[in-house]
Amino acid sequence: MKIYENTGSKDTRSGFGAGLEELGKSNEHVVALCADLTGSLKMDAFKANHPERFFQVGIAEANMIGLAAGMTIGGKIPFTGTFANFSTGRVYDQIRQSVAYSGKNVKICASHAGLTLGEDGATHQILEDIGLMKMLPGMTVINTCDYNQTKAATIAIADHDGPVYLRFGRPKVANFTPADQDFQIGKAVQLQEGNDVTIVATGHLVWEALEAAKTLQDAGISAEVINIHTIKPLDEEAIITSVKKTGCIVTAEEHNFLGGLGESVSRTLSMNHPTPQEFVATQDTFGESGTPAQLMEKYGLNAAAIVNASKKAVSRK
Repeated sequence: MKIYENTGSKDTRSGFGAGLEELGKSNEHVVALCADLTGSLKMDAFKANHPERFFQVGIAEANMIGLAAGMTIGGKIPFTGTFANFSTGRVYDQIRQSVAYSGKNVKICASHAGLTLGEDGATHQILEDIGLMKMLPGMTVINTCDYNQTKAATIAIADHDGPVYLRFGRPKVANFTPADQDFQIGKAVQLQEGNDVTIVATGHLVWEALEAAKTLQDAGISAEVINIHTIKPLDEEAIITSVKKTGCIVTAEEHNFLGGLGESVSRTLSMNHPTPQEFVATQDTFGESGTPAQLMEKYGLNAAAIVNASKKAVSRK
């Protein structure tokens, strides 16, 4: 079993900031728009070094999306930045009509997603955003797992022609993927091979899946771990190939089990290779205030929950 090392915990939003700043130097068509959260989105460096391409729109998220859509007509590649709740739920009509329906080349970049927003509570802890965005025709949906992958994804989506939703978070999490990785949209990353159960995870749950695999190995269960950073388009081939070998699967995500990665995997399996599946996700509920660690524990979004789900999936084969 391959061992992945945490090279130092970092917040994924800083990966976005670093990627955006690199794009600022390498791609003159990239512009950035922020809804009064420049520091929180780590867009400070881009603002300082490329002020003529940075637009502070204030607390006017719907207007930000409209501006971004209009900028694409002139050949710009707009990156919008605010919290995930405001990036999706608050401006869904504008995204649907002005971006998705029109096929505009807007990159909707969303921080502070999921329960790990912590003490800000349920009103800000959006757990429905992946479902909202993946249902929009033509929308690419990406949920990165660490600093390095978020930076790589931010750079990669500038070359993708079409609307993208890029989701990342606030807390410091393990940074374990290569700094020089080649981020390929829609291509899953197999982190380790296994024979007894497939674990596909996205976002903050990828590191937890690797930790779970260690515990499962000690219990005599060989887990195959796959990082699904792109939820749409989903790498169906990677999933089907894996479950044909292992015979069962666990999906793990910091999102409601309705509408998220798990449901996309279920659809894929039901149409191609029906397989026992267990879900590690929130169970149709809102969050609450608490530290990220407390909330991940209470709502069953950690390595221990993945271990339990994996054992149950294996027992159903």
